Amino acid sequence: MKFECDKTKIEMAIQKTARLANKHLTLPVLSCVYLNVLDDNKIVIKSTNLDIGVEIGIKIKTIEKGILAVPASVLLGVLSSIKENNLTFESKENNLKIYSNKNSAIIKCLPYEDFPSIPKLENSKSIKINCRDLISGFKSVWYSASNSNIKPELSSVYVYKNNENLVFVSTDSFRLAEKKINTKTSIDFPQTIIPYRNVSEIIKLLEDYDGNIDIIFEKNQAAFIIDNMYLVSRLIDGSFPDYKQIIPKTFNTTATILKEDLLNSIKASNVFSDSLNQVKLKVDIKNKSLVIESKNNDVGEYVESINASVLGDSLELNFNSKFIIDCIQSIPSDSLTLSFGGVGKPLAISGSSDKSFLYIVMPMNR
Repeated sequence: MKFECDKTKIEMAIQKTARLANKHLTLPVLSCVYLNVLDDNKIVIKSTNLDIGVEIGIKIKTIEKGILAVPASVLLGVLSSIKENNLTFESKENNLKIYSNKNSAIIKCLPYEDFPSIPKLENSKSIKINCRDLISGFKSVWYSASNSNIKPELSSVYVYKNNENLVFVSTDSFRLAEKKINTKTSIDFPQTIIPYRNVSEIIKLLEDYDGNIDIIFEKNQAAFIIDNMYLVSRLIDGSFPDYKQIIPKTFNTTATILKEDLLNSIKASNVFSDSLNQVKLKVDIKNKSLVIESKNNDVGEYVESINASVLGDSLELNFNSKFIIDCIQSIPSDSLTLSFGGVGKPLAISGSSDKSFLYIVMPMNR
């Protein structure tokens, strides 16, 4: 193997693929990126954690084709330390030599034959969707998934089509996030359950892209194809819970407040919250306010009253402050509507001017 390449171009590709390259006790080659130099002035860079895999192709000047499996962290370290932009890469006895006019490094490689194959989904029928819409949907909900693998459906993001909306949902049974993206088309998007850890990687790998992305579905797998990137993820084979049953039908109390006011107050109250991140929300109908309280016997206590437009009955409930903070980044509106079903019942949070996002969070026992 021997090729020449612009440092900036290959470093960006390695940074993306290296995200999936992690140490693995039984398969050390998974800590590597797989470099496949082709004879048509192209290199394909691959990585996988067995749950999700990625391939990125970039243009190079091929001198001699070949394949190597190079430890990703070492390769990234070398590339970041080299200041010159014109680099030559060459295999030397199953090692990779990288050199320029002023720099030279030799990286010990692993047997590339041990690198697992990344599934190629080549179903002729693919779905096109705007990449930013897809990423917006994932970003809005993925944090609400469970981080336990006991119930795989709850540690996932559920995506399905409803009329012209693509609906993204996740829940860990203590909270639930739902985001509706108007696709403006009647694309035939099948019901899909994607592991939330894979969703996190999909977001980071695709969030810089514009335009349409092609998605291919096969049994228990989905491939995302855009520009020079091919990304394939495992899907969950199961049924997502009937989440609409837990969305309250009626509310006894509502409070409309500025998003920044709530966010700043919750962050301030966190300094005084207990080990469970507990914060009390009190709707004060008489004084037209939402009161935030937190208390920690070792630190002190905090109280703040926020002006609010309130309707219904006064009440107070305790919530996990982290759960409330998590959802605020998903709401584009400047003001929020907090809808309370009553004592012991869930709180619904949505944007006052944009109803495409709904967040349900259960109260905590005192």
